[in-house]
Order: sequence, then C-alpha cells, then structure tokens
Amino acid sequence: MIDTRKEYSNKRTNAPTAFSLSGHRALITGASGGLGAHFARVLAMAGADIVIAARRKEKLDEQAEAIAAQYGQEVMAVSMDVTQSMSVQGAFAAITQSGPPCDIIINNSGVAHISWMVDMDEAEWAKVMDTNVTGVWRVASAAANALKTAQQPGSIINIASVLASNTALCAGGYATSKAAVAHMTRSLAVELTRSRIRVNAIAPGYFLSDINRDYLESDAGEKMRRRVPMQRFGDYHELDGALLLLASDAGSYMTGTTIAVDGGHGIMPAA
Repeated sequence: MIDTRKEYSNKRTNAPTAFSLSGHRALITGASGGLGAHFARVLAMAGADIVIAARRKEKLDEQAEAIAAQYGQEVMAVSMDVTQSMSVQGAFAAITQSGPPCDIIINNSGVAHISWMVDMDEAEWAKVMDTNVTGVWRVASAAANALKTAQQPGSIINIASVLASNTALCAGGYATSKAAVAHMTRSLAVELTRSRIRVNAIAPGYFLSDINRDYLESDAGEKMRRRVPMQRFGDYHELDGALLLLASDAGSYMTGTTIAVDGGHGIMPAA
C-alpha cells in the first residue's frame, strides 16, 4: 500500500496560505447584485482575478468598476444568459480570448417562483428548471470543457439551497430544482475527478436577496424566521467560510459534497 501521508505533509501550508486565491481566476454567474456580487468581492479580496456574468450588463459594469477599485484585482464583466446555450458559449469564448480559463466557477444564477406546484403552468415550471437546473449544467459543462482543454485543475461550486433536502409550502418547484442541483453536483464530481476538477455545492438557508425579499419581509417569512433554530436569517458574510473553503486549496480533498449554511434550518423539527 502506498503511504501518501509524507506527500501530504510536504504540501501542508499555514491556514492563510491555504485559503489564498492568488493566481486564480474566478467566474461568478448571477453577479449583477445580491449574493453573486458579494461572492465576487469575497473572492477578489482573497486574491483571485474576477469574471462576473449576468444578463444585466450595465449592472455588471458598475460592479466590475467597484470591485477593481476596492481590491485591485483584474475584473471582467461578460453578458451571459444561462438559459441560452449560445449566450453561455459566447461568454466562455470571450473569457478564453481575454486570458486564462476560469479555474473557480461559482454557479449562482437562479430564480424562484412562489406558488403551489400544481398551480404552476408549464411556462413557469420551465423557467425555473431551465435557469436553476439546465442553466447550472450549461455553465458547469462549459467550464469543465475549458479546463480540460487547458489541462488545468479547477473547482466548480454550485449554489443549491437548504430546500434541496427539505420542503416549504409554495416553493415546491424551486425546491425540486435545487434538489436536482445537489444531485448534479455529486454526479459531476464523479465524472470530473480524474480531470482534477472538484465539484461541490453550498446550500444556503434564508438570506435576504432579490428573489426572496417579498417572502422574507412578509408575515409568512417572519413566521419562518421564528422557526429557524438560530431565530434569524443569515448575513451574507456568513457564507464566506464555505465559499473560500471550497474555492481554495484548503478544500483540496473535498468533492461531491454539499455544505449547508442555514442556521440549523435543515434540522429543525416539523411544525
């Protein structure tokens, strides 16, 4: 049996070095605001050059300028609609032409639809699935193929949800899509491990964002807050540890896992 402990010992570094993203290039989708824009700032602060992508190019340009000014990293803004294959392929072509491939991918684009599942029409269902499931697959596939072509290792981080393994009234379509993302993460991890590409997911609980603001600020949202074991919703910075762990060498032996950051939401007892 080969003893890998010596090899591992020789590679060990102190914690700040292990979490450093210097020399890396990160793509964040859905980055025109909310969690995506926050993720871009966190990764830039850790030393990565940044590519932010979303449909709203004017919002992206504002974010890119602000991030570059604050952290001094190279920041590129690229238009991308994850529901359109040509848009995804065009964005990756532009990224490749501008520099090295992105070796950190934050698959953050997503939409929510609040209604009973049986009351959703097919267009509403298709929009959720095409964005949250097929869109994640499009970006992950394009990223993996770019990395394999360049023979580079990488880390793909899909943004799932606590509802990937739980349920909530009037969120069945969204929960179904995020369950698919969690399982896709495991399947991609198995496929890509020999290409030295790790695939993991983060499953946030409730964090105030554009897609859930109306719900969280409603009476139903307040009722949900009181049921969370920590009795509050999350602050964006509380996702930073999981993000940096999975993006950096600190998580080099992790693939196919989903990290819940939810204040205990996933373990709360039934009402």
